[in-house]
Amino acid sequence: MNTDIAQLVSVGLFSPKPDETIAFFHDYLGMMVTHREGQSAYLRAYEDFYQYTLKITEAAQPGLEEITWRASSQEGLERVVGRIKASGMSGAWTDKDYAHGPAYQFCMPEDHTMKILWDLEYFKAPPELRSKLRNRPSKRPLHGIPVRRIDHANLMVCDVKLNRDFMVDVLGFKLREQKEGSDGGPVGAWLSVSNLVHEIAMMRDPSGVRGRFHHVAYWYGVPQHLHDLADVLAENDIPMEGGPAKHGATQAYFLYCFEPGGNRIELFGDNGYQIFDPDWQTVVWDVANEADLLRSSIWYGGQLPRSFYRYGTPVVPGYSLEELNA
Repeated sequence: MNTDIAQLVSVGLFSPKPDETIAFFHDYLGMMVTHREGQSAYLRAYEDFYQYTLKITEAAQPGLEEITWRASSQEGLERVVGRIKASGMSGAWTDKDYAHGPAYQFCMPEDHTMKILWDLEYFKAPPELRSKLRNRPSKRPLHGIPVRRIDHANLMVCDVKLNRDFMVDVLGFKLREQKEGSDGGPVGAWLSVSNLVHEIAMMRDPSGVRGRFHHVAYWYGVPQHLHDLADVLAENDIPMEGGPAKHGATQAYFLYCFEPGGNRIELFGDNGYQIFDPDWQTVVWDVANEADLLRSSIWYGGQLPRSFYRYGTPVVPGYSLEELNA
């Protein structure tokens, strides 16, 4: 199957504390607010080429509003919409969001909302933000430890195989890595449409609740920035869950923290590795094997707490951070 989806465009998050959430991304991660509309704010990192990669919307509970993808062409958009319709998943066309043309909005098998589009607006920096680098859409900010671009999103799902197969068979993603449990079934999957290890991942949700969100990740490309940020977050009482450390799966150098609204955020310190092999064979980790379990989660650095594998948003009874890490 040809890849009709080209890239991750943006992630929309709900927050019960929108002003504090926006301030977190602006003050600590150096992102800029490009637009406000109703109860939503739109933000971008300095090497994001589009008008925004993050949308924050006020809501009673934290969680995922939607994930937006860009098709490889108008024809690619029409092909992937045709496959979504043929799969029986519910969806409809919309043109309501800021800086986006017509988009097809649909639900994943466990009710995570996604959109696919072709037309959108590029960010055009005003003179004071224009970079002298012609291949950089705006200057490096002078506030925060600035992230460079959006990298990926991670979903919590009750049935990894069902959602993985939808991403592969309907949307055209490639399965790059997978964790398998004692029953031989997948408990985690990392998928991409590019040479990145993943633009989306999914992990099994032990709560049994559909539609929960694990994290969105932004990329630095410089591991030292994670240490700089960790120092700043610690000084300001922003809770950190794990890292800086390195995953075995994806080889990501990471720091996990929580924005004030309760959503988990990953800061990505390097490239991990990239895939250029056209005959790539999925890397499989057997997490029933203790060595694989430990190495796939942590190659080096401190182990992740219980909450990493169980906490998601929206929060459900029995799975709050306080209960999980008691």
